[in-house]
Amino acid sequence: MIQFVQDTDRNLLEEALRFAQQQVRHVIEQHPDFYPMYTRDGRWRHDGETWADWCTGFFPGMMWIFRRRADEGSAEARYWQEQAIRYTQPIEQRKTDKQSQDLGFLFFSTYYRWYRLTGEAKLKEVLVEAGRTLAGRYREAGQYLSSFVSDDSLFIDLMMNVGLIFFAANETGDKRLREIAVRHCLTTRRTLVRGDGSTAHEGIFDIETGEFIRQSTQQGYRGDSCWSRGLAWAMYGFATCHEYSRDTRLLATAEACADYFLRHTNADGIPPWDFLAPASRRNLLDTSAAAIAASALLRVGRLLTDPVKGHLYSASALMILRMLCEKHLGKKDKKWEGILKGGVYHVHKELGVDESVIWGEYFFVEALDQALRQL
Repeated sequence: MIQFVQDTDRNLLEEALRFAQQQVRHVIEQHPDFYPMYTRDGRWRHDGETWADWCTGFFPGMMWIFRRRADEGSAEARYWQEQAIRYTQPIEQRKTDKQSQDLGFLFFSTYYRWYRLTGEAKLKEVLVEAGRTLAGRYREAGQYLSSFVSDDSLFIDLMMNVGLIFFAANETGDKRLREIAVRHCLTTRRTLVRGDGSTAHEGIFDIETGEFIRQSTQQGYRGDSCWSRGLAWAMYGFATCHEYSRDTRLLATAEACADYFLRHTNADGIPPWDFLAPASRRNLLDTSAAAIAASALLRVGRLLTDPVKGHLYSASALMILRMLCEKHLGKKDKKWEGILKGGVYHVHKELGVDESVIWGEYFFVEALDQALRQL
């Protein structure tokens, strides 16, 4: 029975990955050198606005995953490597972008995967420089990396980026970089992660004294609610930073966030866009948060020393992926250009609501890849 379930899941996940490759190829062919962000009525190309330039790495990031899974030396491997390099190289110029809080999103999905594949020293140099640039956002008074909104603002999203500073610190032996990364994690843990494992999107500080003032939000329902994508960022980000630092406090935080997610998500594992959204918006789901959470649960489960709880996390991730594959793929709509329907970008700005979003696509593909390697 167990083997039958595993075979069924494997077939389902592999079929979803094939569909993902088909959709990515379609965008490459129909919209060459275009970096999608969110769809409008299922189409990637439109004149909708963007809130910030943080998504460029996700499209080539999927190509790097497809490249790693392809048989070495095959035509498929050559195709995906050629396309991945083509879409990755233009991102290099962002390694000195002092305005961006999201260099981790840009470079972990691209140059890091490229570096892991080839081991080329020049690729590591790009990653290290990007990590040093990101560290420049550090505010000594409050001991945090400031968001792109303002110097007094800290985002939970930054937990997905601070790993790039850890990478630069580990590769260079720079103790100051490591100190910045650790302090940022601990400040985020103290100010944005609540006692029940829920998270705030944003923290506001006094710039002069570094005093933490209040929790706020840009994308959640309220400052005291729990925006589901932010919670997923926290699960994933704290686990990643634990891998680099081996600081058990960070793994414990990732576990607390994962437990909150599992206690409060819907029965099928696909969460509402905010866990405390009012009844009128409670039915608005976010499949991108589900995809990130699935990848995070697989990561956290692998790190836990408790094998029973680790299995619970892995099984929960597999259930989420099964639901995404069975209920939320764009396969039945021939005009839909995305992979996952039902993603959310920015509710308040009415951008990419109930659409495909490129980070949802990337983390869905990443989670599929992780799960298949564990089955």
